[in-house]
Amino acid sequence: MYLTPNELIKKVLDEGRNRLYDHEAFKLLELSGFPVPKTALAKDVDEAVRIAESIGYPVVLKIVSPQVLHKSDVGGVLLNINSSKEVVEGFNKIINNVKNHVPNAEIYGVLVQEMLPPGLETIVGSTRDPVFGHVMVFGLGGIFVEVLRDVSFRIAPLEFNEALEMIDEIRSSRILAGFRGSPPRDKKAIADVIMKLSKLVTENPEIKEVDLNPVIVYEEGKGAKIADARFIISRE
Repeated sequence: MYLTPNELIKKVLDEGRNRLYDHEAFKLLELSGFPVPKTALAKDVDEAVRIAESIGYPVVLKIVSPQVLHKSDVGGVLLNINSSKEVVEGFNKIINNVKNHVPNAEIYGVLVQEMLPPGLETIVGSTRDPVFGHVMVFGLGGIFVEVLRDVSFRIAPLEFNEALEMIDEIRSSRILAGFRGSPPRDKKAIADVIMKLSKLVTENPEIKEVDLNPVIVYEEGKGAKIADARFIISRE
């Protein structure tokens, strides 16, 4: 079992990989104190049922395969799984979907994850620039980041007030403040995620790119949770 983020990163690099599997990404975040849902990897359907029962329903099922980067496009994600019967059916369905769409895919297992309640989707990320070092990114998440391209940037490491400024700088910041009857969102919780990621990439320069998308933000005072994560690493 990994004790530190650096141990996990070293293990992945020693295996000749530059990308963390989903369960490794969530373990890295958990070790670093990020707000993450309960998550575990199931190698077979019986293990998936045991994990789902221990987490509690509803759960999410996600394929874990290095050849499948966009899981939804190949039917590799199922939401709102509410019973052991649905876990069995969903597990087999995901495996078959991936085999049909990506016949040569190496299937590592299926991620079983706590189903998060809905909230406002944001993205927190970082990319390693050869000149500036790690550059932090914040914006609205989900499909909005691709459609609106409404993001703000800072160079790591950050102070807390700089993280708050990043949140207020995007054009859509009024949505976070509460707009047309929607409640204000927990900006301090988002800033905390930005700060934690800034610290993580600064202390682990092997991290080349990170996308935490979506980071689901709830009403003011009710925090945020990371629903999906992608890490690319490199010794360069």
